Amino acid sequence: MREGRGQERAITGNRQTSWEFADAYGDELAGDAEGAALHWARERARQAGLRSVSPGTGAALRMLTATVEAKAVAEIGTGTGVSGIHLLAGMRPDGVLTTVDTEPERQQFAREAFRAAGFLHNGGNGGGTGGGTGAAGGGSGAGNVSSMGNIGNRVRFIPGRALDVLPRLADGGYDLVFCDGDRAECLAYLDEALRLLRPGGLVCFAGVFAETAGATAQPSEVLRLRELLRTVRESTVLLPSLLPVGDGLLCAVKRG
Repeated sequence: MREGRGQERAITGNRQTSWEFADAYGDELAGDAEGAALHWARERARQAGLRSVSPGTGAALRMLTATVEAKAVAEIGTGTGVSGIHLLAGMRPDGVLTTVDTEPERQQFAREAFRAAGFLHNGGNGGGTGGGTGAAGGGSGAGNVSSMGNIGNRVRFIPGRALDVLPRLADGGYDLVFCDGDRAECLAYLDEALRLLRPGGLVCFAGVFAETAGATAQPSEVLRLRELLRTVRESTVLLPSLLPVGDGLLCAVKRG
């Protein structure tokens, strides 16, 4: 047994190199338009001092989204659109991404990035109410929320604090909930995600490695992340896995 573990350490010993390889591989998976849009969005995030998901994390997100054949996805933390591009790439062509952020200016960056990636059409800047479709079963995921804009029926931008917006979204109306917002509120996001998800749906949290998050995370946020990991692990409702991509991607399936 010890010999096997030693061999495993030898194979995976240089974790930094492995992460860099995974990110480089993830970068190669995006098409030309998506790749250019992702580069632009990451640069906007860097200039604004915002975190954005790594290419490896993005590749995992698009695969997971495609695996559940997501038609309705809720995103907490629009940022400049990096994660949204990956989510849209994995969703069904008739799917709707509902993305929430406290800063409307960031959502404008995301709007441009989505359009450059080919997910939004020119001239679709309408500011009507959100009419996004809910889970694949046909329920509406929109609830009674008014959005910042419903562009091409693929994206609903909702400005506001996530914990004010999420309670107004439909129960069981979503196939995947992606959380990349305020780390201090991650446990509350989990509660809302469990309500929003259909059986068999996925909840994903980005940036859960306390060691890598420690450079920007406050001690209280690190404690919340650890509590989140423990809560998900001990849940009888969730089947989790912690993926070692980027700053850590915690994923869990809601049992039926």
